[in-house]
Amino acid sequence: MNWLNSTKDGCVITVKATPRAAKSEIAGADPDWLRVRVKAPPVDGKANAALIDLFADVLNVPKRNVSVVAGHAARLKRVRVDGVTTESVVKIIPLSATRACISE
Repeated sequence: MNWLNSTKDGCVITVKATPRAAKSEIAGADPDWLRVRVKAPPVDGKANAALIDLFADVLNVPKRNVSVVAGHAARLKRVRVDGVTTESVVKIIPLSATRACISE
């Protein structure tokens, strides 16, 4: 599970984002990244904002606790989530292809 790393204040999640999806969702996990689809287009930071919204909603943390720390203009990104342990993330985001959706 190389896509999830613990930090002092929370965790960092490596994601492979697909913009312009039908809905924002966590589509599953690969060994090196979490597959995520976001409804927003990759224009003017909208896809990154949608990614932050998705993780804040799924992990039940404020948006201010979620940030994109690497890959702002790439599909492969690193998302930092403060206030959440790796154990909590594994419980909330199962490793199967179970989909966690937010309505937009």
